[in-house]
Amino acid sequence: MSQENEKSVFDVLTRINDNTWELPEDFKPGMNVPGRIFLSRSLLDALEWDALDQVANVASLPGIQKYSFAMPDAHIGYGFPIGGVAAFDKDTGVISPGGVGFDINCGVRLIRSNLMEDDVRPVLTELLDALFEAIPTGVGSKSRLRVNDVELDEVFTQGVKWAVENGYGSVADMEHCESKGMIPGADPSKVSIKARKRGRPQIGTLGSGNHFLEVQYVDKIYDEKAAEAFGLKEGQITFMIHCGSRGAGHQICTDHLQILTQASKKYKISLADKQLACAPAQSPEAQDYFKAMACAANYAWVNRHVIMHWSREVFERFFAKEFGDLGLDLVYDVAHNVAKLEEHTVDGKKKELYVHRKGATRAFPPGHHDLPEDYRETGQPVIIPGSMGTASYVLHGTEDAMDISFGSACHGAGRVMSRSHAKRELRGEDVQKSLGSRGIVVRATQPSLIAEEAPQVYKSSSEVVNVVHDLGIAKKVARLLPMGVIKG
Repeated sequence: MSQENEKSVFDVLTRINDNTWELPEDFKPGMNVPGRIFLSRSLLDALEWDALDQVANVASLPGIQKYSFAMPDAHIGYGFPIGGVAAFDKDTGVISPGGVGFDINCGVRLIRSNLMEDDVRPVLTELLDALFEAIPTGVGSKSRLRVNDVELDEVFTQGVKWAVENGYGSVADMEHCESKGMIPGADPSKVSIKARKRGRPQIGTLGSGNHFLEVQYVDKIYDEKAAEAFGLKEGQITFMIHCGSRGAGHQICTDHLQILTQASKKYKISLADKQLACAPAQSPEAQDYFKAMACAANYAWVNRHVIMHWSREVFERFFAKEFGDLGLDLVYDVAHNVAKLEEHTVDGKKKELYVHRKGATRAFPPGHHDLPEDYRETGQPVIIPGSMGTASYVLHGTEDAMDISFGSACHGAGRVMSRSHAKRELRGEDVQKSLGSRGIVVRATQPSLIAEEAPQVYKSSSEVVNVVHDLGIAKKVARLLPMGVIKG
């Protein structure tokens, strides 16, 4: 952010505490609620002015509750800022694809193991090569798994249940996915032929961009009790999968944006930005989008599930043991590009709200009914990936999060440099060599992808996580450091 814009930012923002800043309703005509921005002072310096403007634009949408939120990893996105959270009344609010994004249910899952760093370090390069060969990566990558139209409908409607019933993973895996890996109400009839065609060959593919599979080790434990509940200990090997709904989700978003652009006009909704195309939550257009979005979200959970299954097979071959004997259990899987109908308390009253999390992670508290039994005492695992060469974190959700942010936390580090800028400034080969000197093995389909996702193009994951920890939205449990990374 320029010095000129920095001055104007502090002219318009009110400091609530060290990590909370309020954007008042009079910042921009039409705002229905204030903005709430969760940033440390140093992270605020890096916030794009346009992202601040997007917070205000979201605040102008009908039926929005309490605040338009921006998480500490916030940066400019399509319509909503990435790192944006907004909740809309079920009856008076709207549903907007801009509050979900094109990569519907882009999310992350963490798998633990009985292996220790010393078990894997000697074979790390060979292990990464085997994983890179087993998991299709890159733009347009296609899976060795093929589904017919009937099976694709089952993927869309059943999510992880379909994967488990077809031999991928176990019931315990399903229990350790957010919402058990399925949003109800998905309707494949709301998915276009083009979206189906794009999705059919891509189940079990990593894709491109910031998606990855990363082998890590647990470097530090912050909360012994929660770490024990999550099955984590220092020196332990874990791996993390970050990807979404691939071409199916992108096409579903594209198709329904066109419909909702017209619906915004039909229902005479005044938009501060045309990228916020929306419709009243109970309208046919909004419900059709939600049903199609649920299909994409369920597809994404299956996608990550199949990748996990094939990754387990690689570990089984390498260490000559069954995955159960290796302790390759799913810690949790979280979505961070999704809209969900949830119950929250607003002004002392329980209300059903369509909570949009766009680059934000659900962070539900201890005792919540949607958590698996073994996490009821600790709260939901909140998984925050780093940026290829930096730390990832596991946190747990809190009761405070329900009051502060509709049970939401950050989702990653947040970009500070565009992909095009990164490719101009950095050489992928140099980044790969630098990471290699630190013992981090990187595999990618082409060097430019490594440049686009270099650690220096992101904010500090540690600083971002410290904000949500200090606010009490989610509390730190463990820090994970990268050993090897597969990029799309």
